[in-house]
Amino acid sequence: MSDHRLQDAIDTLKGSGVRITPQRHAVLEYLLNSMTHPTADEIYKALESKFPNMSVATVYNNLRVFREIGLVRELTYGDSSSRFDCNTSDHYHAICESCGKIVDFHYPSLNEVESLAEQVTGFNVSHHRMEVYGTCTECQSNNTH
Repeated sequence: MSDHRLQDAIDTLKGSGVRITPQRHAVLEYLLNSMTHPTADEIYKALESKFPNMSVATVYNNLRVFREIGLVRELTYGDSSSRFDCNTSDHYHAICESCGKIVDFHYPSLNEVESLAEQVTGFNVSHHRMEVYGTCTECQSNNTH
């Protein structure tokens, strides 16, 4: 992960009047380095040895701040835990139905889908999310025994 992405994110936080605590810095750095779209629990477990006094609530509070400022997207999936994505550019997700792994992929934006949805439904569409589901390469190779 490039240091400038972390510095840009820190500058964004500072510009919004957010204090950069060691825990906040660690949560942000973990998110920027993670390609797995972690849950708050996963972030907490990864950082608890480094910050034994940090609570899960601290992680959630930092994620909320990051989301409100636009540094992360919260991906909700019904009843399961939210996952957090530091890549806020337009992109889509491929999700493994076996292990739950989420992989980013890029495709030209589907703006025309939003326009059509507005015309057909009368909604004022704010955004959309596209996901494709299947079996990742690791799960495929594990199932070929």
